[in-house]
Amino acid sequence: MSKNLVKSELKNKIFFLELNNPQSQNTLSEKMIEELTENFKLASKNENIKVIILSSTGSVFCAGHNLKDLHSRRSDSDKGKNYYNKIFKSCSDLMLNIVHNSKPVIADINGVATAAGCQLIASCDLAYASDKAKFATPGVNIGLFCSTPMVALSRNVNKKLAMEMLLTGELIDAQKAKEIGLINNIFSSDELMKKVVEQAEKISSKSMKTLKIGKEAFYKQREMSIEEAYKYTSLVMTENMLENDSKEGIAAFLEKRNPKWDN
Repeated sequence: MSKNLVKSELKNKIFFLELNNPQSQNTLSEKMIEELTENFKLASKNENIKVIILSSTGSVFCAGHNLKDLHSRRSDSDKGKNYYNKIFKSCSDLMLNIVHNSKPVIADINGVATAAGCQLIASCDLAYASDKAKFATPGVNIGLFCSTPMVALSRNVNKKLAMEMLLTGELIDAQKAKEIGLINNIFSSDELMKKVVEQAEKISSKSMKTLKIGKEAFYKQREMSIEEAYKYTSLVMTENMLENDSKEGIAAFLEKRNPKWDN
């Protein structure tokens, strides 16, 4: 499964994905997007995987799109329009793949994440960073507003704080990122992966069927009115109650024992 730009390893039902192109600041080149998308799709279908952890090598987690690649296509006959449509769509599809993935996805950030790299983090279900991490949506500085990163950012951070990042393009530190809700918590660089794995193991101990039901419902109800959301989630809970894992989990709770999940 692993290729050149993305390393992958399955260990104790946790699937580790690592962006592995530090020479290019782990930019989301066409090939990087393809490899990430392939890995996420395969992981979503793999019953041996319960949680996905996304990390990177080098001091830059991900610098967003590869600007050299983008700029070089201006010499195309259409000034790059077809290529730009393709690359931005494939990147958006990658982000949707993370959101709609049947497995929880945790970002492990031990470096700088900018533009689409910041979008990548905001698209993950959980995100933990080291005290070295920094974040920005700096497109405005180069005349290319971070419009697609804005989609994920604005769904994690409130309006004024998201707009501040988008309009100024300035880097924020991990503490600020935590305060605005972009990441969950901060750890030292030495402890980061250990803490992320601990969270992944906690999640892995739950029913996989229940996690899948819950993640899907979470993202769907966020786009609904409150009335529609309650109607929808009431139906989801009813169907969830009819699952074997719900029956087992409630029985185990009442009998004061550990549950035995189907998966």
